[in-house]
Amino acid sequence: MRAIHARLAAAVAMCLVATVVLAQEAGRTVSPEELKWVPGRTPGLEVAFIVGNRKAPGPLVYRVKFPPNFVIRAHTHRDERTYTVLSGTWYVGWGTHFDDAKLKALSAGSFYTEPAGAPHYVATKGEPVMVQITATGPLEYHRFVEPAPVATQ
Repeated sequence: MRAIHARLAAAVAMCLVATVVLAQEAGRTVSPEELKWVPGRTPGLEVAFIVGNRKAPGPLVYRVKFPPNFVIRAHTHRDERTYTVLSGTWYVGWGTHFDDAKLKALSAGSFYTEPAGAPHYVATKGEPVMVQITATGPLEYHRFVEPAPVATQ
């Protein structure tokens, strides 16, 4: 009986070690050159998915490139999101209608969160911008709360 318990304990220990080794090998590293950029659903945007599947439940990490002088009018998302500005100056405002006077400028290195369901709007001005976003899949695109596109000055 002791021999069976000893073998069972050894087998469990080996499984645990194998799980830890596999978990360490399952990490992911991605250099900027390895990103696969594709056109976004919104014309003018480019998207690169880094972690997760946008159509499946689970965590997502992706990057979006925005051209200069670009606006996404007031909208919401079903999930909470976090943003890190990687390059350029990103402008974000809160509310149900785009208001240039309420935009907050976030330079490269800035971070912010968007609570689920919070109406907000974003813009770029005279330069392209790249942001990294974390979200929870499946990815749902904008639910617009403002009826018409708005142009920046």
